[in-house]
Amino acid sequence: MNPKIAAYLRDRAPATPCLVLDVDTVEANYRRLMAAMPLARVYYAVKANPAAPILERLTSLGSAFDAASWEEIEMCLEAGARPDAISFGNTVKKVSAIQAAHEAGVTMFAFDSEPELLKLARHAPGARVYCRILVENKGAEWPLSRKFGCEVEMAKKLMVQAGELGLDPYGISFHVGSQQTSTGAYEAAIARVAMIFTDLKEAGINLRMVNLGGGYPVRYRAEVPEIDAFGDAIMGAMAAHFGNALPEIVVEPGRFMVADAGVVEAEVVLVSRKGEEDPVRWVYLDIGRFGGLAETEGEAIRYAFRTPHDGDAEGPVTIAGPTCDSADTLYEKSNYRLPLALEGGDRVQLLSTGAYVTTYAAQRFNGFRPLAEHYI
Repeated sequence: MNPKIAAYLRDRAPATPCLVLDVDTVEANYRRLMAAMPLARVYYAVKANPAAPILERLTSLGSAFDAASWEEIEMCLEAGARPDAISFGNTVKKVSAIQAAHEAGVTMFAFDSEPELLKLARHAPGARVYCRILVENKGAEWPLSRKFGCEVEMAKKLMVQAGELGLDPYGISFHVGSQQTSTGAYEAAIARVAMIFTDLKEAGINLRMVNLGGGYPVRYRAEVPEIDAFGDAIMGAMAAHFGNALPEIVVEPGRFMVADAGVVEAEVVLVSRKGEEDPVRWVYLDIGRFGGLAETEGEAIRYAFRTPHDGDAEGPVTIAGPTCDSADTLYEKSNYRLPLALEGGDRVQLLSTGAYVTTYAAQRFNGFRPLAEHYI
């Protein structure tokens, strides 16, 4: 909770639930990342939060963008981004989306299978393409393994095929999982990529780019390594495996850029117990899993809370959303404790909620309006 957001909530008292996000903090995070990895090109992962004020600020700073859909590409273009500064990073794309992106001037596309590669050859001829490989996601609180990426041997064959199809076999990408807390995950993945570079060079393929993906963590309830630690580990691994022949380095931060820039304010709707002697209170908020807190699935992302009674005696709680769906229970096993004085009508803040909240919100499930957004 920075003073700027605190003042906005105090002075404006916006209706809840709402997100208030400080765009200056996004800029500060961009500069921190650039300082930690000065040789890397930042492609902001638009899916983390595609709000126009964020995209416009990052465009003004010279950031590039990783887009997951044609719609996200449109958002970037509307914010002033150049088409050649946009990567179509989803490995599963409709033909119509590939065509639209290619016609708009986007030149860089991801893939991880032969059918997707054939679509790119036909509908984005001459494009720079990079293949996403499968890597270990151990250490990530929000893993992204299995759905995306292919095995190393397949990747090598596909990159050779890309050249034969008239595409530009540009590089290799990976993603070690979102909210990755281990620097070793990047080091191991870079070692795998270096082997691919070596093997393909012998096959006459001149790869020129390594896409390190995102995953850089932010602090929720537990401490995490600082971005400098990831920068040191990543650049050390790149130097160890590539020597002086460093390829272009791409990073795709999403959560790191915007999470701690935003705070969700919510209202406590009800505090109750399931039995007279039950020590655990149920705290129901006016925002839940279907209101944007989807990353509480499996209690993976554990947000920190602030209440008007902080410092008073606390007790164990289960925290849930307002909808008539039992799946809309946020935290039951993660040992949350909130003040005993907490009651219906109190306002609480969920910290570091600037990422993956607004776009996860359902459209009027149970009739509830989507999360309001305020960018300051």
